Amino acid sequence: MTLVSLISYIDRNTLALLAPTILQETGLSGEQYGWIISAFSVTYMIGNPVWGRWLDRIGLLRGMTVAVGFWTLASVSHAFASGFRSFAVARAALGFGEGATFPGGLRTVVQTLPPHLRARGIAVAYSGGSLGAVVTPLIVTPIALAWGWRGAFWFTGLIGAFWLVVWRVVGTNPKLRADLPAQAGSAPKPDWGNPRLWGFMAVYALGSLPLAFVLYNASLYLGQVMGLSQAAIGGLLWIPPLGWETGYFVWGTLADRGGLRDGSAGPQFLRYFLGLMLLSLPLCAGYSISSVPALMGLLFFSMFVAAGYIIVSVAYATSVFSQSHAGFLAGLGAGSWSALVAVAMPLFGRLFDQHEYAPAFVLAALFPAAGTLLWWALDSRAQSAKA
Repeated sequence: MTLVSLISYIDRNTLALLAPTILQETGLSGEQYGWIISAFSVTYMIGNPVWGRWLDRIGLLRGMTVAVGFWTLASVSHAFASGFRSFAVARAALGFGEGATFPGGLRTVVQTLPPHLRARGIAVAYSGGSLGAVVTPLIVTPIALAWGWRGAFWFTGLIGAFWLVVWRVVGTNPKLRADLPAQAGSAPKPDWGNPRLWGFMAVYALGSLPLAFVLYNASLYLGQVMGLSQAAIGGLLWIPPLGWETGYFVWGTLADRGGLRDGSAGPQFLRYFLGLMLLSLPLCAGYSISSVPALMGLLFFSMFVAAGYIIVSVAYATSVFSQSHAGFLAGLGAGSWSALVAVAMPLFGRLFDQHEYAPAFVLAALFPAAGTLLWWALDSRAQSAKA
């Protein structure tokens, strides 16, 4: 699961990394680039709960084989794209296939690990995504410089095919074929009428929105404002996602040791989310930083904090809802994030086209505060109704 999430982020981050070169060669605008990202985000939003339901029903082995095979072909199709429509179609196909990534990861965690290890298990399974964001600039940049940006997408297809071979061996583990362990108490299934489900989706999506802002816009900002070349950008963009990678393990350990496994632990979750909200605010100052090292440090820290939102929100969801729906819950979380990204990225793209960088940074920094306050209101409402 770590490897498949790593590959999924190499696939999706290759476009973001090479965006300055691709936009220059194809004549795409920043706003069109934003809509291409939205095409991915819309189908990723749809694919997450769809794959989550499917994995819950037919199992990990068959479900992940189909998903990764589909998205590997979609990733290679980027090499044949030449304009807005073709990139949007390729991106949409990739987004739907990659919707299986985190449902598969969470399903594996709850199926194979005891409760006191699950937050760290989520960190391990999900960490391939952040690790993929770290290694993409280091791996893809020399490939693109040697064989062009189209060659980079042929490479992403190759590593997807490699994973399918590995999965045929690893996926036969008997633990992955067993039933889910029984859950203590009578945890409810995810119900659209339950405010806590909407609170989970809100805090997951809004809290981790800075991940998308950094992933998809950092390369453009470094090129447009800092005046860096594509090679220089590739040499730097492994730094912010390292904060994301570190954050998964730090917040996962804190969540396990803090006892965030009980749906009644509302005050503990509240303290975590309020702390994360305050730590998200320094991103507001990103536009005013003229030093590249200082900017990299701020983006590193912002992704570190955003990782905390993912870990704590998923711990919250799996503590208040039945774990037999783990794949679906993971799909709802990642899907809600993707829905928000689909709306936000064209807006960020337009702000970048207009060189309005200050509003872009401030807006990205305030999303987590909105998510925390929405979660607080919805969770309080659910507890009041229960009382």
